[in-house]
Amino acid sequence: MNRLLKLTLALGLALAPLPAAAQTLQQNNEAMLSEMQRVRGLSASEMARIREIFAGSSRIGQGNPAVTRHPMTPEEAAARQGGTVDSVRRAYRNARFERICGHPYEVPLYNPETERPEDARVCAFMFEYPNVPLAYPVTWVTAREAALLCWAEGARMGDAHEWEGAAAGQLLPPDYQFQLGSQQAMRAWHNAHYASQSNVYSIGTWRSGVCATGSFKTPGCNGGSFSGCGSNTYPAGSFPQCHSPLGVYDIDGNAAEHMNLPLNESQMASRGSRELGVTEMKG
Repeated sequence: MNRLLKLTLALGLALAPLPAAAQTLQQNNEAMLSEMQRVRGLSASEMARIREIFAGSSRIGQGNPAVTRHPMTPEEAAARQGGTVDSVRRAYRNARFERICGHPYEVPLYNPETERPEDARVCAFMFEYPNVPLAYPVTWVTAREAALLCWAEGARMGDAHEWEGAAAGQLLPPDYQFQLGSQQAMRAWHNAHYASQSNVYSIGTWRSGVCATGSFKTPGCNGGSFSGCGSNTYPAGSFPQCHSPLGVYDIDGNAAEHMNLPLNESQMASRGSRELGVTEMKG
């Protein structure tokens, strides 16, 4: 079974009191990585590869702690769902999907019109990376780092049609128009072909308050500064109704994901290629 990872880039936003003693980015990362290993059961060798990627970046993590102000803590998110952090994490587990995918917090991608979950040939993370419910998403990740983090634990970055299938609740065969010859022409064809779905979200019709869209920009943030823009995200899975029909959470709202847009067949990650196309930001 192939696996997809949801990797996130900073889309930051919100205001909250400054912690009495903000930890460094490295301290936050180590706490997050240790929790990731404990909750998801990753091996020591997988974690060593992941830590090496984190060590090579001065920005990757859950946001610059000097300016990030998360609008909700994991404990507050759990309380909204009537439990503790640990009990909510247990509730998010799905025994059937774990039998199919082989790991916790993954969902099979398939076409419900013609297939069962057991027919799936690929699984996706349920939550934004690190794929731990009620953990803050990892942000400030380059496209290359996203691909490396996927490969580090035996997974891969998803192709654009897989992300769209996860969002729509129906994984269909790819229909990339490679013969058009350019990213711009392919995007124009795609947007025209799917124009009737332009206002359809992973939750169906948009409903205010259902997804993690209530945060705010850091005052003075110009949209692209690590030092001036907080990754003010919610804990992943804070909004239990914000999921696609196939069970992927936070596709709309919170942080955006890196996805691979192949420009020719040799760049399709879904067919085993490690030569990727261009990065699309989704979500």
